[in-house]
Amino acid sequence: MVQPQTRRVLQLSDPHLLADPGGRCRGRQSLAWLAHGLEQALAGAAPVDLLLLTGDLCQDESWGGYARLRELLEPLELPVALLGGNHDDAVFLRAALGRRAAIAPASLDLGAWRLLLLSSHRPGDVAGWIEAPQLAWLTEELAAGTGPVLVALHHPPLPIGSAALDGIGLQRPGALLEPLLASPRVRGVVFGHVHQHWAGSLARPDGGEPLPLWACPSTLAPFAAAQPCPLGRPDWPGGRLLELRNDGGLATTLLRWPPLEE
Repeated sequence: MVQPQTRRVLQLSDPHLLADPGGRCRGRQSLAWLAHGLEQALAGAAPVDLLLLTGDLCQDESWGGYARLRELLEPLELPVALLGGNHDDAVFLRAALGRRAAIAPASLDLGAWRLLLLSSHRPGDVAGWIEAPQLAWLTEELAAGTGPVLVALHHPPLPIGSAALDGIGLQRPGALLEPLLASPRVRGVVFGHVHQHWAGSLARPDGGEPLPLWACPSTLAPFAAAQPCPLGRPDWPGGRLLELRNDGGLATTLLRWPPLEE
């Protein structure tokens, strides 16, 4: 069988669901806004191989919130990967969705690529943390193969230029960035948490190709933009489409759609 030349990952982030299916977060019905985002993104994108949700899945960290997410995802004939964010409960997340989705920390095959899902969740803390055991696992994963790797986590592992958000990003980011920058396998890093588009890169110590990093807008509500939005409409909900080519190339497309009319 001929393998597809490109695997497509649809990244959505920060839906902030609630146990009440009609419940509101930031003045909006978060479940309805996530359902609207899924419909818009899947209708407008090329066929997708994986849905990636990069954290802050459940604002009230309730069993009911994860049950609402499970009910929304069940009809989709699509693999799903989930990351916990600061607004998540790791036990409820895994109990409710462990049979439906890959949950961070995890490693997934996507054709020629490897997707590494990192958990930066620490109970009771808004900022992100990745502890030594997970860093050791990451180092082993990077050493175990030769193909290209995409890394996903919830918290940004570097400042994005927002006074309000940079203090609650990933703490001790150097411990994560050191192995990522040292490995030529790592072709990109994606994250959520900041509710906005952001793109940047970091130089590698060996002078190789810089490591690109991208943030994903929220399906619910934006935060003030630290960078201009290439598509305009920084106040619209959105997502990101990642195209992983078998030759190791990585392309990303920012997605925006009109807000849900409630």
